[in-house]
Amino acid sequence: MFGGIIAPMKNGFWYGFGAYVLWGILPVYWKLLDAVPAFELIGYRICASFLLLLLFITFTGQGKTLRAQLKDKKIVRIYLLEAVLLGVNWMVYLWAVQAGFIVETSLGYFINPLVNVLLGVLVLKERLRPWQWLPIGLAAAGVLYLTFGYGELPWIALTLAFSFGFYGLVKKNAPLTSLQGLTMETGLMLLPALGYVVFTQVQNQGVVLDAGLGVQLLVLGAGLVTIVPLSMFAVAAQRIPLSILGMLQYIAPTLQFLLGVFIYKEAFNTDKLIGYGIVWLGLAFFILEGWLHRRSARALAVSKST
Repeated sequence: MFGGIIAPMKNGFWYGFGAYVLWGILPVYWKLLDAVPAFELIGYRICASFLLLLLFITFTGQGKTLRAQLKDKKIVRIYLLEAVLLGVNWMVYLWAVQAGFIVETSLGYFINPLVNVLLGVLVLKERLRPWQWLPIGLAAAGVLYLTFGYGELPWIALTLAFSFGFYGLVKKNAPLTSLQGLTMETGLMLLPALGYVVFTQVQNQGVVLDAGLGVQLLVLGAGLVTIVPLSMFAVAAQRIPLSILGMLQYIAPTLQFLLGVFIYKEAFNTDKLIGYGIVWLGLAFFILEGWLHRRSARALAVSKST
């Protein structure tokens, strides 16, 4: 009786798990391309991603729908804003990974769920349960400690958290499917990305075309490593509850953090441990509060039905 429900749930879980694992180990891929400047690499990433997405959209018969949406200026403006936010996120992330700040990128994605909650309150006028304010306060305290105690504003983490937070906020009411939307976003970024790639070649500053075959193949694969986890995430989002997806999202920054500290030997002193620890404490409380609230809500629903 429940086989048809349980099987998709299990498949959806593994799609989500796989997506976040791939996002978590993605710094390894970008580190292999250290020889390519971040701006040039992001240009190729956008071009490769757009071409792959366009092929997929065309192959699945969604091209006509997408072309029709391009005639609506309101929709184009929405996706232009999303393209700017996504472009900033990608650029800062790639630069940070190449520059040796993988640990700080992980902090950004640890903070991101709390930023989403904060934006929900400030922009969408959502109301928080009283205990939900505590993790937001702890996250803010952790950032302040890193700024004043450690002596440096974690701008990489904050830029990643807020750019992706605002991206999700705009995405909330976007009319297209995730893949159609990403196709439009990368399409809107295509001309500046392609223009920059051509400019670097004209100025004899380009690296990719003069690099070896191995680097060139990795650059071409940038589109694939962008699209594959995103497609897996899209499948998971359709098949499993958001609460489970929300728990899975911490896999990626955890793996990024472990890579940064143990594989790439990035500095992680006591001051950073305290600052990050305060944020992690807030995040743990956020997860626990949500779990307890859902459990009490289910218990209340069961008691009402009996």
